[in-house]
Amino acid sequence: MEENLGGEELDNIVILNDEDGNEVKFEFLDLVELDDEEYVVLLPVTEEGEEEEGEVVILKVEDNDDENSDEESYVSIEDEEILNKVFEIFKERFKDDFDFVD
Repeated sequence: MEENLGGEELDNIVILNDEDGNEVKFEFLDLVELDDEEYVVLLPVTEEGEEEEGEVVILKVEDNDDENSDEESYVSIEDEEILNKVFEIFKERFKDDFDFVD
């Protein structure tokens, strides 16, 4: 069964599994480097393929230890200071593209 999403290009969609094993779709917005670490900025996408108004998700990129695997893992960030720094970098880069609400 093929879904028709209005012919949109969805090559920047990332599908992650939440803690319950459910697939969740995100639009990849940016990759931010900070202190030799990489962080992805993602926007949740609703079932209709529409961008959801709301908060972005920031996750830390971790390479898997398995040298044979090209897969990356994304882990949540507990440190509020790091989250804020990454978000500030993202906001500065995209200030003309998004309306940010504090």
